[in-house]
Amino acid sequence: MKNIAVIAGGNSSEHEISLQSANQIMSAVDRQKFDPFLVVIKGSKWIVKQDGKAEINIDKNDFSFTDCGKKITFDCAYITIHGTPGEDGKLQGYFDMIQIPYSTCDVLTAALSFNKFACKSYLATAGICMPKAIQILKGEKIDPNDIVKNIGLPVFVKPNEGGSSFGISKVKSISNLQTAVDEAFKEDKSVIVEEFIEGRELTCGMLKVADRKLLFPVTEIISQNEFFDYDAKYNEQSEQITPANISEEAAHLVYDVSSLIYDKMRCRGLVRIDYIYSRGKLYFLEINIAPGMTAHSLVPQQIGKMGETLSNIITMQVEDVLENHAVCM
Repeated sequence: MKNIAVIAGGNSSEHEISLQSANQIMSAVDRQKFDPFLVVIKGSKWIVKQDGKAEINIDKNDFSFTDCGKKITFDCAYITIHGTPGEDGKLQGYFDMIQIPYSTCDVLTAALSFNKFACKSYLATAGICMPKAIQILKGEKIDPNDIVKNIGLPVFVKPNEGGSSFGISKVKSISNLQTAVDEAFKEDKSVIVEEFIEGRELTCGMLKVADRKLLFPVTEIISQNEFFDYDAKYNEQSEQITPANISEEAAHLVYDVSSLIYDKMRCRGLVRIDYIYSRGKLYFLEINIAPGMTAHSLVPQQIGKMGETLSNIITMQVEDVLENHAVCM
Protein backbone atom coordinates (compact mmCIF):
# COMPACT_ATOMS: atom_id res chain seq x y z
CA MET A 1 0.00 0.00 0.00
CA LYS A 2 1.45 3.35 -1.06
CA ASN A 3 1.20 6.30 1.33
CA ILE A 4 -0.12 9.44 -0.37
CA ALA A 5 0.14 12.91 1.20
CA VAL A 6 -2.80 15.05 0.07
CA ILE A 7 -1.38 18.52 0.66
CA ALA A 8 -3.73 21.45 1.21
CA GLY A 9 -3.97 24.90 2.75
CA GLY A 10 -1.21 27.21 1.68
CA ASN A 11 -0.69 30.91 2.29
CA SER A 12 -3.13 32.51 -0.15
CA SER A 13 -6.65 33.82 0.34
CA GLU A 14 -7.98 30.48 -0.95
CA HIS A 15 -6.65 28.47 2.00
CA GLU A 16 -10.12 27.26 2.98
CA ILE A 17 -11.10 26.41 -0.60
CA SER A 18 -7.94 24.30 -0.84
CA LEU A 19 -9.04 22.36 2.24
CA GLN A 20 -12.38 21.67 0.54
CA SER A 21 -10.54 20.41 -2.55
CA ALA A 22 -8.39 18.15 -0.38
CA ASN A 23 -11.41 16.68 1.40
CA GLN A 24 -12.95 15.83 -1.97
CA ILE A 25 -9.72 14.15 -3.08
CA MET A 26 -9.38 12.28 0.21
CA SER A 27 -12.87 10.85 -0.24
CA ALA A 28 -12.14 9.85 -3.85
CA VAL A 29 -8.78 8.10 -3.34
CA ASP A 30 -8.96 4.34 -3.96
CA ARG A 31 -8.26 2.92 -0.49
CA GLN A 32 -7.56 -0.50 -2.03
CA LYS A 33 -4.44 0.94 -3.65
CA PHE A 34 -3.42 3.95 -1.59
CA ASP A 35 -3.39 5.09 2.02
CA PRO A 36 -4.05 8.87 1.95
CA PHE A 37 -3.08 11.33 4.69
CA LEU A 38 -4.22 14.95 4.85
CA VAL A 39 -1.29 17.34 5.28
CA VAL A 40 -2.18 20.98 5.94
CA ILE A 41 0.39 23.71 5.33
CA LYS A 42 0.15 27.26 6.61
CA GLY A 43 3.40 29.22 6.73
CA SER A 44 5.95 27.21 8.70
CA LYS A 45 3.26 25.04 10.31
CA TRP A 46 2.98 21.69 8.53
CA ILE A 47 0.68 19.17 10.19
CA VAL A 48 -0.99 15.83 9.55
CA LYS A 49 -4.70 15.72 10.35
CA GLN A 50 -6.31 12.36 11.11
CA ASP A 51 -9.86 11.73 12.28
CA GLY A 52 -10.05 11.28 16.04
CA LYS A 53 -6.36 12.04 16.57
CA ALA A 54 -4.34 15.05 17.63
CA GLU A 55 -2.49 17.00 14.96
CA ILE A 56 1.04 15.75 14.30
CA ASN A 57 3.87 17.93 13.02
CA ILE A 58 5.60 17.01 9.79
CA ASP A 59 9.37 16.54 10.00
CA LYS A 60 10.51 18.80 7.15
CA ASN A 61 13.91 17.08 6.97
CA ASP A 62 12.35 14.19 5.05
CA PHE A 63 8.62 14.99 4.97
CA SER A 64 7.68 12.29 7.46
CA PHE A 65 5.79 12.12 10.75
CA THR A 66 5.78 9.83 13.77
CA ASP A 67 2.54 8.34 15.08
CA CYS A 68 2.51 6.13 18.19
CA GLY A 69 6.25 5.56 17.85
CA LYS A 70 6.03 4.56 14.18
CA LYS A 71 7.66 6.69 11.50
CA ILE A 72 5.42 7.27 8.46
CA THR A 73 6.94 8.29 5.12
CA PHE A 74 5.24 9.14 1.84
CA ASP A 75 5.53 7.60 -1.60
CA CYS A 76 3.83 10.52 -3.38
CA ALA A 77 2.67 14.06 -2.67
CA TYR A 78 -0.67 15.08 -4.18
CA ILE A 79 -0.58 18.88 -4.22
CA THR A 80 -3.95 20.61 -4.04
CA ILE A 81 -2.85 24.03 -2.74
CA HIS A 82 -4.31 26.96 -4.69
CA GLY A 83 -1.63 29.65 -4.66
CA THR A 84 1.71 29.72 -2.87
CA PRO A 85 3.58 27.49 -2.08
CA GLY A 86 1.78 24.81 -4.11
CA GLU A 87 1.30 26.53 -7.48
CA ASP A 88 4.41 28.71 -7.70
CA GLY A 89 7.12 26.03 -7.61
CA LYS A 90 8.26 26.39 -4.01
CA LEU A 91 6.82 23.10 -2.80
CA GLN A 92 7.92 21.35 -5.98
CA GLY A 93 11.51 22.45 -5.35
CA TYR A 94 11.37 21.08 -1.81
CA PHE A 95 10.10 17.70 -3.00
CA ASP A 96 12.76 17.58 -5.72
CA MET A 97 15.46 18.02 -3.09
CA ILE A 98 14.19 15.21 -0.86
CA GLN A 99 13.26 13.03 -3.85
CA ILE A 100 9.54 12.57 -3.25
CA PRO A 101 7.46 12.44 -6.46
CA TYR A 102 4.53 14.84 -6.71
CA SER A 103 1.37 15.23 -8.76
CA THR A 104 1.96 18.54 -10.52
CA CYS A 105 4.42 19.93 -13.05
CA ASP A 106 7.99 20.80 -12.05
CA VAL A 107 9.46 23.96 -10.50
CA LEU A 108 10.02 25.88 -13.74
CA THR A 109 6.56 25.22 -15.17
CA ALA A 110 4.86 26.00 -11.86
CA ALA A 111 6.72 29.29 -11.45
CA LEU A 112 6.09 30.28 -15.07
CA SER A 113 2.38 29.42 -15.04
CA PHE A 114 1.90 31.24 -11.72
CA ASN A 115 3.27 34.49 -13.13
CA LYS A 116 0.46 35.49 -15.49
CA PHE A 117 2.47 38.09 -17.41
CA ALA A 118 5.53 35.86 -17.85
CA CYS A 119 3.32 32.95 -18.90
CA LYS A 120 1.56 35.06 -21.52
CA SER A 121 4.86 36.38 -22.84
CA TYR A 122 6.21 32.84 -23.17
CA LEU A 123 3.12 31.38 -24.86
CA ALA A 124 2.94 34.32 -27.26
CA THR A 125 6.13 32.94 -28.84
CA ALA A 126 4.15 29.81 -29.76
CA GLY A 127 1.51 31.90 -31.54
CA ILE A 128 -1.11 31.55 -28.80
CA CYS A 129 -3.72 34.30 -29.11
CA MET A 130 -4.37 36.34 -25.96
CA PRO A 131 -5.64 39.72 -24.74
CA LYS A 132 -3.18 42.63 -24.65
CA ALA A 133 -1.70 43.15 -21.18
CA ILE A 134 0.83 45.19 -19.22
CA GLN A 135 2.54 44.51 -15.92
CA ILE A 136 2.85 47.01 -13.06
CA LEU A 137 5.36 46.50 -10.23
CA LYS A 138 4.70 47.67 -6.68
CA GLY A 139 5.95 51.22 -6.20
CA GLU A 140 5.85 51.95 -9.92
CA LYS A 141 3.92 55.08 -10.86
CA ILE A 142 1.21 54.58 -13.44
CA ASP A 143 -0.37 56.89 -15.96
CA PRO A 144 -4.01 55.78 -16.32
CA ASN A 145 -4.34 57.73 -19.56
CA ASP A 146 -1.38 55.91 -21.07
CA ILE A 147 -2.73 52.52 -19.99
CA VAL A 148 -6.14 53.20 -21.51
CA LYS A 149 -4.52 54.45 -24.69
CA ASN A 150 -2.64 51.15 -25.09
CA ILE A 151 -5.13 48.64 -23.65
CA GLY A 152 -8.50 50.39 -23.94
CA LEU A 153 -11.54 50.11 -21.68
CA PRO A 154 -12.91 48.08 -20.01
CA VAL A 155 -9.88 46.28 -18.56
CA PHE A 156 -9.32 43.59 -15.97
CA VAL A 157 -6.90 44.35 -13.16
CA LYS A 158 -5.50 41.26 -11.44
CA PRO A 159 -2.75 40.24 -9.05
CA ASN A 160 -0.03 38.96 -11.39
CA GLU A 161 0.96 36.04 -9.20
CA GLY A 162 -2.03 34.55 -7.47
CA GLY A 163 -4.04 31.38 -7.41
CA SER A 164 -7.23 32.98 -6.16
CA SER A 165 -10.09 35.21 -7.28
CA PHE A 166 -9.27 37.91 -4.77
CA GLY A 167 -8.03 41.35 -5.80
CA ILE A 168 -9.53 41.17 -9.32
CA SER A 169 -11.53 44.10 -10.72
CA LYS A 170 -13.24 44.90 -13.97
CA VAL A 171 -12.61 48.58 -14.64
CA LYS A 172 -14.90 50.51 -16.96
CA SER A 173 -13.82 54.06 -16.11
CA ILE A 174 -10.36 55.58 -16.15
CA SER A 175 -11.12 57.23 -12.79
CA ASN A 176 -11.38 53.78 -11.13
CA LEU A 177 -8.14 52.36 -12.51
CA GLN A 178 -5.81 53.46 -9.72
CA THR A 179 -8.18 52.14 -7.04
CA ALA A 180 -8.33 48.77 -8.78
CA VAL A 181 -4.55 48.60 -9.02
CA ASP A 182 -4.22 49.43 -5.31
CA GLU A 183 -6.72 46.68 -4.49
CA ALA A 184 -4.77 44.13 -6.52
CA PHE A 185 -1.56 45.11 -4.75
CA LYS A 186 -3.12 43.95 -1.47
CA GLU A 187 -2.78 40.41 -2.87
CA ASP A 188 0.54 40.60 -4.70
CA LYS A 189 3.68 42.63 -5.40
CA SER A 190 2.92 42.92 -9.11
CA VAL A 191 -0.28 43.56 -11.04
CA ILE A 192 -1.43 42.79 -14.57
CA VAL A 193 -3.81 45.04 -16.51
CA GLU A 194 -5.48 43.05 -19.25
CA GLU A 195 -7.63 43.96 -22.23
CA PHE A 196 -11.30 43.02 -21.95
CA ILE A 197 -12.44 40.72 -24.76
CA GLU A 198 -16.19 40.47 -25.29
CA GLY A 199 -17.03 36.80 -25.77
CA ARG A 200 -17.87 33.48 -24.17
CA GLU A 201 -15.80 32.20 -21.26
CA LEU A 202 -14.69 28.62 -21.81
CA THR A 203 -12.51 26.31 -19.76
CA CYS A 204 -11.07 22.86 -20.35
CA GLY A 205 -9.49 20.37 -17.98
CA MET A 206 -7.03 17.76 -19.19
CA LEU A 207 -4.63 15.03 -18.11
CA LYS A 208 -1.86 13.32 -20.05
CA VAL A 209 -0.48 10.07 -18.63
CA ALA A 210 1.83 7.64 -20.41
CA ASP A 211 0.29 7.20 -23.87
CA ARG A 212 -3.15 8.50 -22.90
CA LYS A 213 -4.47 12.02 -23.47
CA LEU A 214 -7.68 12.85 -21.64
CA LEU A 215 -9.37 16.06 -22.75
CA PHE A 216 -12.38 16.76 -20.56
CA PRO A 217 -15.63 18.26 -21.89
CA VAL A 218 -15.43 22.02 -22.38
CA THR A 219 -17.36 24.13 -19.85
CA GLU A 220 -18.94 27.49 -20.59
CA ILE A 221 -19.16 29.85 -17.62
CA ILE A 222 -21.96 32.40 -17.54
CA SER A 223 -21.48 34.58 -14.49
CA GLN A 224 -24.31 36.49 -12.84
CA ASN A 225 -21.68 39.05 -11.81
CA GLU A 226 -19.38 41.25 -13.90
CA PHE A 227 -16.98 38.30 -14.28
CA PHE A 228 -16.18 34.88 -12.81
CA ASP A 229 -15.24 36.20 -9.35
CA TYR A 230 -15.15 34.45 -5.97
CA ASP A 231 -18.93 34.54 -5.47
CA ALA A 232 -19.53 33.31 -9.00
CA LYS A 233 -17.10 30.43 -8.39
CA TYR A 234 -18.07 29.33 -4.91
CA ASN A 235 -21.41 30.91 -4.00
CA GLU A 236 -23.39 29.63 -6.98
CA GLN A 237 -23.58 33.00 -8.71
CA SER A 238 -22.82 31.55 -12.12
CA GLU A 239 -24.15 29.03 -14.60
CA GLN A 240 -21.63 26.38 -15.60
CA ILE A 241 -22.66 24.48 -18.73
CA THR A 242 -20.85 21.19 -19.36
CA PRO A 243 -20.47 20.31 -22.14
CA ALA A 244 -20.58 23.82 -23.51
CA ASN A 245 -23.15 24.54 -26.19
CA ILE A 246 -20.53 25.36 -28.82
CA SER A 247 -19.86 24.10 -32.31
CA GLU A 248 -17.73 21.02 -32.93
CA GLU A 249 -15.23 23.31 -34.65
CA ALA A 250 -14.96 25.52 -31.55
CA ALA A 251 -14.58 22.51 -29.25
CA HIS A 252 -11.76 21.11 -31.42
CA LEU A 253 -10.07 24.51 -31.32
CA VAL A 254 -10.16 24.46 -27.51
CA TYR A 255 -8.75 20.92 -27.47
CA ASP A 256 -6.00 21.67 -29.98
CA VAL A 257 -4.86 24.85 -28.22
CA SER A 258 -5.07 23.22 -24.77
CA SER A 259 -2.95 20.27 -25.90
CA LEU A 260 -0.41 22.63 -27.45
CA ILE A 261 -0.20 24.71 -24.27
CA TYR A 262 0.11 21.58 -22.11
CA ASP A 263 3.07 20.38 -24.16
CA LYS A 264 4.67 23.79 -24.64
CA MET A 265 4.55 24.44 -20.89
CA ARG A 266 5.73 20.88 -20.12
CA CYS A 267 2.74 20.36 -17.85
CA ARG A 268 2.15 17.22 -15.84
CA GLY A 269 -0.93 15.97 -14.06
CA LEU A 270 -4.35 17.59 -14.02
CA VAL A 271 -4.59 21.13 -15.34
CA ARG A 272 -7.37 23.51 -16.33
CA ILE A 273 -6.95 26.19 -19.00
CA ASP A 274 -9.25 29.22 -19.28
CA TYR A 275 -10.18 31.10 -22.44
CA ILE A 276 -12.43 33.70 -24.02
CA TYR A 277 -13.98 32.62 -27.34
CA SER A 278 -14.82 35.61 -29.52
CA ARG A 279 -15.65 35.86 -33.23
CA GLY A 280 -14.06 32.52 -34.05
CA LYS A 281 -10.85 33.25 -32.13
CA LEU A 282 -9.75 31.66 -28.85
CA TYR A 283 -7.99 33.97 -26.39
CA PHE A 284 -5.86 32.36 -23.68
CA LEU A 285 -6.42 33.72 -20.16
CA GLU A 286 -4.50 31.50 -17.75
CA ILE A 287 -3.53 27.96 -16.79
CA ASN A 288 -4.21 26.33 -13.42
CA ILE A 289 -1.75 23.56 -12.51
CA ALA A 290 -3.63 22.67 -9.31
CA PRO A 291 -7.26 23.40 -10.21
CA GLY A 292 -10.06 23.45 -7.68
CA MET A 293 -11.40 20.01 -6.83
CA THR A 294 -14.34 20.87 -4.58
CA ALA A 295 -17.83 19.49 -5.20
CA HIS A 296 -18.63 22.77 -7.02
CA SER A 297 -15.37 22.96 -9.00
CA LEU A 298 -15.20 22.74 -12.77
CA VAL A 299 -12.80 19.83 -13.27
CA PRO A 300 -14.78 17.30 -11.18
CA GLN A 301 -17.92 18.35 -13.08
CA GLN A 302 -16.13 17.76 -16.39
CA ILE A 303 -14.85 14.37 -15.24
CA GLY A 304 -18.37 13.30 -14.32
CA LYS A 305 -19.80 14.47 -17.66
CA MET A 306 -17.25 12.43 -19.60
CA GLY A 307 -18.42 9.28 -17.79
CA GLU A 308 -15.32 8.93 -15.64
CA THR A 309 -14.94 9.00 -11.87
CA LEU A 310 -12.67 11.24 -9.86
CA SER A 311 -11.32 8.12 -8.18
CA ASN A 312 -10.15 6.64 -11.50
CA ILE A 313 -8.58 9.91 -12.61
CA ILE A 314 -6.66 10.26 -9.35
CA THR A 315 -5.50 6.65 -9.61
CA MET A 316 -4.25 7.23 -13.17
CA GLN A 317 -2.46 10.38 -12.08
CA VAL A 318 -0.77 8.88 -9.01
CA GLU A 319 0.23 5.65 -10.75
CA ASP A 320 1.79 7.67 -13.57
CA VAL A 321 3.75 9.77 -11.05
CA LEU A 322 5.01 6.68 -9.21
CA GLU A 323 5.94 4.88 -12.45
CA ASN A 324 7.86 7.86 -13.85
CA HIS A 325 9.68 8.35 -10.55
CA ALA A 326 10.73 4.69 -10.51
CA VAL A 327 12.06 4.98 -14.06
CA CYS A 328 14.11 8.08 -13.19
CA MET A 329 15.73 6.53 -10.12
